[in-house]
Amino acid sequence: MVTIRRLTEADADALAPSLEDPSIARWWTPLGPLEERARELRNQGRAFAIEVDGKLAGWIGYEEELEPNFRYGSLDIFLRPEFQGRGHGSAALRLAARRLIDERGHHRITIDPAADNERAIRAYRAVGFRDVGVMRRYGRLGDGRWGDHLLMDLLAEELRA
Repeated sequence: MVTIRRLTEADADALAPSLEDPSIARWWTPLGPLEERARELRNQGRAFAIEVDGKLAGWIGYEEELEPNFRYGSLDIFLRPEFQGRGHGSAALRLAARRLIDERGHHRITIDPAADNERAIRAYRAVGFRDVGVMRRYGRLGDGRWGDHLLMDLLAEELRA
C-alpha cells in the first residue's frame, strides 16, 4: 500500500544518502554534502515522504506557480532502489497530483524527467501525463553534463485512477 505524508526533517536526513545510489544519482542534479542534500529535500516544506507498507520508500517534491493567470503545480520524485520498478512511483504521483488538484486548486501539473529516463517516462504516462516537448540542455544530470528533459503535463480531468 502506497501513501504520502508531509516530509519530516528525519525523513529528509534518512533519504539524503539515497541520492548517491546510481539508479537515482544518474538523473539527479549533483548536490553537495549530506546536510545540503537533506536541506534540498526539505524543499522549504513543499515535499512528501512516500511510504510503502509503512516503510520510507522515497520523496516527492512540488513547486507551485501562484500567479492567477498561470497557476499550476509541478512534481519531482525519487524512490529508493528497493522500491523501484513496482508501480509505487506511479501510485505516489497519483496521490500527490490529487492533492495539488483538490487541496491546492491546480488545474494542471507538470513534470520534467530527463529525456532518456524511459522508466520514469513510462511511469508518468501511466498516471496520465502527456508529452509537451523536449527542453534542450535543460538541466545538469548526475555526471555534470547538461541533459535534455521532456516536459510533460497533466490536466486535472486526465488524472488516471
